[in-house]
Amino acid sequence: MSTSIRIGRRTVLAGVGGAAVAATLGRPAIAATKTFTVGVLGVLSGPDAAWGLVNKYCATATANMYNAAGGFPIGDDKYHIEVVPADTELDPKIAVAGAEKLTQQLGLRYVIGPNTDTGALSVAPVMNRSNTIFIPYAFSRQLYTPPAENAILGMIASYEAGPIIYKYLMQKRGVKSISFLASNEPDALDQQKQGAAAAGKLNLKILSADATYQPSATDFFAVLSPLVRQKPDLIVFSGVAPATAPLLIKAARQLGYKGQLSTETAQNIKILQQGAGKYAEGFISVGGASTPAIESDYMTRFTKEYETVAGEWDDEAGTKVYALEMILRTIAKAGPKALTDTNAFKAEMDSFQIANPFMKDHPPLRYVGTGYFQQKRQIGVPLVVNEVKNGSFQTLFVGFVS
Repeated sequence: MSTSIRIGRRTVLAGVGGAAVAATLGRPAIAATKTFTVGVLGVLSGPDAAWGLVNKYCATATANMYNAAGGFPIGDDKYHIEVVPADTELDPKIAVAGAEKLTQQLGLRYVIGPNTDTGALSVAPVMNRSNTIFIPYAFSRQLYTPPAENAILGMIASYEAGPIIYKYLMQKRGVKSISFLASNEPDALDQQKQGAAAAGKLNLKILSADATYQPSATDFFAVLSPLVRQKPDLIVFSGVAPATAPLLIKAARQLGYKGQLSTETAQNIKILQQGAGKYAEGFISVGGASTPAIESDYMTRFTKEYETVAGEWDDEAGTKVYALEMILRTIAKAGPKALTDTNAFKAEMDSFQIANPFMKDHPPLRYVGTGYFQQKRQIGVPLVVNEVKNGSFQTLFVGFVS
């Protein structure tokens, strides 16, 4: 009788370093004896689907790679990886229904997602009741701060990335003044508030800290005109979704804005090019946690598998590739008990450390976040900041959050 569990995304071997990953995936396939099912809870439809679909495609690509190699080893068994997605439709009520299905009906104890603060906060009670580990791409600190203990931040938060980006632009581009624009919804407004606070600590001159637009808006000339007239050196689009970013960029440039445009959310270069074209040049955003200059051979292989699954590469996959990897590796270190007992998983987190399988020099990969959350509830992914150059993303710089 096979054992079923669930999670949601990409993974590497249960070995210690990148060499162990390559060795396992290179062995002849031996049939897995059990099944490990992965849940992906995210926005998979609508204009913001790019965020959730990357989670799904990463999980599928990873499952394909491990299943072809005979499964993922945990204890004395190998596990076939199965992926079960649930669409939140960017609606908190639908997100709760999806979380209940994954955790109660299907018995998952590990889930990747959701993609927003409102989605993650809405499903947190469901996850906590079932003691399910989940990895949101959401920045609300209450998700990760005691007494909360089941959520793990899967990326670098805007309040971590923002100050690093602003400081870089101050030093390298002479930025001295800044304005913020956000959608009138909780996630974006919180990022706007956090960004303005960070800018203030850096002694940037804040010209506008509370400008907003309605989530359904498609014409941004009226809201951007006052900001452009103030001539800030930098305008930050706080929490902007991939579908909205090119519309804002195009409007700002058509209004004559010549300064820097940036965001702390991940973007999709194809959507930027389709929506903004030449106006996207110079736009700065947080990229996936991988670049050709730092990626390992394993990451290169994963990239090819991802492109097979999704049809094309999405830069955000460089970040979202980490979640399932960390779940599987942590379970492998904690032992088979952690497959169903997430307390065993959580007990392993403080001391957990492996060689990063996605970076060519294999620096340490661990859980971080104590400085912000009073406990290790964040995956220590690298910070890659991109700039659009000649119609594609180019790495502006790479950093780390301790």
